[in-house]
Amino acid sequence: QVQLVESGGGLVQAGGSLRLSCVASGRTFSSYAMGWFRQAPGKDREFVATIDWIGGITSYADSVKGRFTISRDNAKSTVLLQMNRLKPEDTAVYYCARGRSLYPKSGWNYWGQGTQVTVSS
Repeated sequence: QVQLVESGGGLVQAGGSLRLSCVASGRTFSSYAMGWFRQAPGKDREFVATIDWIGGITSYADSVKGRFTISRDNAKSTVLLQMNRLKPEDTAVYYCARGRSLYPKSGWNYWGQGTQVTVSS
C-alpha cells in the first residue's frame, strides 16, 4: 500500500512563500508521475502542477504558472512544490497524488491526506 504524507502548509501573508513536501512510501517512487492538486472551500479539487517520473516534464495550471515550481527527488521519494508570490486565492487544502504510470496522462490512484495553505491579504 502506498502512503503519501504532505507537510509544509501554514498561514502566510500575501506575497510570501511556502514549500510543500510530499514523502511517499514504497520502493517504486521513481516509476510514477507525481502531482499537486488543491481544493478550496466550496470548490472542486483542481490541478496545480504535475511532474513526470524523471522530472523532465512539468505542467502547471495557468493560475500558478511563473509562481509555483514542482520538483522531485527520487532518491528521497519526495516531491516538492515551491510556492512564491502567494495570493489569497491560493488558499486551499493541497493534496499530493501519485500517478498510475510514468506520465501524468494516465491519471492518479493514490492521494495524501492534504495540507492546509492559508494566504492572508
